[in-house]
Amino acid sequence: MKHIVDRAADFVLAVERVFGVRPRLLDGSRAVQIDEVKLSLQAGERELCVIRMHGALEEYLAVFEVRGDIEVPLLQAKEFLHA
Repeated sequence: MKHIVDRAADFVLAVERVFGVRPRLLDGSRAVQIDEVKLSLQAGERELCVIRMHGALEEYLAVFEVRGDIEVPLLQAKEFLHA
């Protein structure tokens, strides 16, 4: 029997737990926005991209690899943003 892991299913809730705020949902459950920062699961949900929004323009700031628990790259992103 195969075990299917859907990281996007827990993504929004994990963002809320890690950042302590309710994010704005974008692009289904694979991207959220907190203030001017967009967090997006990409590359088949194997990468967490941290993107600064400038109106309609996007500036990619960092990419974190997702392995297993989605909270690990979210904590790395939070540390990166608050550094």
